[in-house]
Amino acid sequence: MSRPRILSGMRPTGALHLGNYMGALDNWVALQDRYECFFSIVDWHSLTTDYADPSAIRENVIEVAIDWLAAGIDPARSTVFVQSLVPQHAELHLLLSMIVPVPWLERVPTYKEQQQNITEKDLSTYGFLGYPVLQTADIIVYKADAVPVGEDQAPHIELAREIVRRFNHFYGEVFPEPQTLLTEAKRIPGTDGRKMSKSYGNAIYLKDDPETVKQKLRPMLTDPARKRRTDPGDPEVCPVFDLHRAFSPEATREWAASGCRTAGIGCLDCKSRLAEHMLERLAGIHARRPELAARPDTVFDILLEGSKRARAVAEATLEEVRQAMKIRYDRP
Repeated sequence: MSRPRILSGMRPTGALHLGNYMGALDNWVALQDRYECFFSIVDWHSLTTDYADPSAIRENVIEVAIDWLAAGIDPARSTVFVQSLVPQHAELHLLLSMIVPVPWLERVPTYKEQQQNITEKDLSTYGFLGYPVLQTADIIVYKADAVPVGEDQAPHIELAREIVRRFNHFYGEVFPEPQTLLTEAKRIPGTDGRKMSKSYGNAIYLKDDPETVKQKLRPMLTDPARKRRTDPGDPEVCPVFDLHRAFSPEATREWAASGCRTAGIGCLDCKSRLAEHMLERLAGIHARRPELAARPDTVFDILLEGSKRARAVAEATLEEVRQAMKIRYDRP
């Protein structure tokens, strides 16, 4: 029996960090056992905000692919591809844009939020307004049954479902409505206590070697109440303990929480034990990534082969779409 199909993707903004890994990538690796997976590096989506300087996109595509493969995405079990190498995404995006009302796009929660937060760039473009339409095309061109996302992305999938219903109303039942496959959210703080982000300079990257990981953890912000080794603290307000929740077993979490509250352990003790569990979790990535990084041509070949497979599936869908919309012109 065929497995249900999922589609997900990431923008190529550079090497991935622990937030990317725990927020999405680690879950994708597990999903390969239960779903037919399509994983796309969505380079066109990068242009919605970085259109003025796209010079880093190609290098970033390779960086993201290396991290995916090192983390356990298997091109023999999943279709791993680059969005722009499957032009059917763009064709379907164009066709969907003819039927999507502008107010639907203006009400997307991240639309005004990002315009307010990313003030250094001009986001008053159609590409930025219409990226949810392209995102919908990314999903439904493969007739994906579900999309693994965090809770903050759920409104985007609901919009995709609305677009599918509108298309099917006009042209017949071509697309299934994709379901939201919620990913458990884990708080992954950066070394300064804020959300881990490349732009904040507080990230621990998958490409960081074990010694670099330890160096980044040592000065990491903890509970500000622990000014001295003898001061008790509160693990609930400590970013280091958030990382223990993500990487450490229950026994270690209990040890860290109790030791923090009673001042029985120091912050460096807590970070040292965290580093042990974090590096144990990342050992496979640290073992595989250098070899992949040394063979970028091989990684690119994997993307080319995956894109070829993706094009075949996408083109079959577009043939149905053209037929449904009466724009398929065969010689009589």
